[in-house]
Amino acid sequence: MNLLKNKVVIITGGTKGIGLATSYKMAEEGAIVYACARNNVSFDNENIHFLHLDVTDAQKCQDVADKVIKEQGKIDALIADAGIINDALINKMTTEMFNEVINVNVTGVFNIIKAVQPYMDEQKNGSIVTISSIVGEYGNIGQINYSASKAALIGMTKSCAKEFARKGQNIRVNCVAPGYILTDMLKNVPQDLLDKFSSQTMLKRLGTPEEIADVLTFLVSDMSSYITGSVIDVNGGMRL
Repeated sequence: MNLLKNKVVIITGGTKGIGLATSYKMAEEGAIVYACARNNVSFDNENIHFLHLDVTDAQKCQDVADKVIKEQGKIDALIADAGIINDALINKMTTEMFNEVINVNVTGVFNIIKAVQPYMDEQKNGSIVTISSIVGEYGNIGQINYSASKAALIGMTKSCAKEFARKGQNIRVNCVAPGYILTDMLKNVPQDLLDKFSSQTMLKRLGTPEEIADVLTFLVSDMSSYITGSVIDVNGGMRL
């Protein structure tokens, strides 16, 4: 299938984990993908183009949007996936640790959406997807900063969905909230905890980046043309 044939997609955090899997999935579905990140990566797919980007720099986000428009003439979709963690219990979490996560996970998403939205507004068409988390909905011990950032994205998504379509534009904004996914973020988590997380899901396993990429591809495709302002949980039926 070519669900995304000739669609132009920007993916922040597009070189690791969910973002990397999504870059390849969307390219395979026919999209022209601009994978953005702070770490340089080369891809073995000619439909994926790497762009260096620190999402905390608003001007750099604008530069990326401008470059894609100059090269492709349009931006069909944005996947705002760039994010970090810096975990600690609140009595050990510094203000710097808290602000660092908020700056990347919230302000960074704001920056890239603000850069892309005017072009979509001019096109009167586009799909934006933010990446929240199950902890953004339910919280988690030792992740006050991360939980707060991911909760903020849910409110941002719903507000943008209302704002960007208020004049009849076909700009859809949705949010995906993954559960525990086997990415680099879980590399340092002890196996006994991973087993515990698995046991808390209905499906008794953790998710894969590719499974999230499938959902993101659906939300960018025309198959999801009547979905906006939604939060899609992809967590294996995790019980909290």
